[in-house]
Amino acid sequence: EVQLQASGGGLVQTGGSLRLSCTASGFTFDDYAIAWFRQAPGKEREGVSCIARRDGNTYYAHSVKGRFTISSDNAKNTVYLQMNSLKPEDTAVYYCAAAVATMCFFGPGYDYWGQGTQVTVSS
Repeated sequence: EVQLQASGGGLVQTGGSLRLSCTASGFTFDDYAIAWFRQAPGKEREGVSCIARRDGNTYYAHSVKGRFTISSDNAKNTVYLQMNSLKPEDTAVYYCAAAVATMCFFGPGYDYWGQGTQVTVSS
């Protein structure tokens, strides 16, 4: 069974850090683009960051560039999102998703989704 398991969310103060994990089972990430999306209450889902596993290229939304870092651990079939200098506006449910793709993109086309992990940043 193909699954993505997202974890690592929590409550943190402004300026704090969290590391989210996205672990795949039932398939390997080798030919996939892995992305993190987030959705805040009352807002549309937005792409946050993406990594293309084949060549390692990464992409960040403007709002998180310089604060978030995406990386992958091949041996663990896991993608991480290190989030530093967190702001209240980063509060959202964060989802990881996987698509068969050699390049990063945000939008329709992701085949698998994790269950979401809540990130709350207090002011």
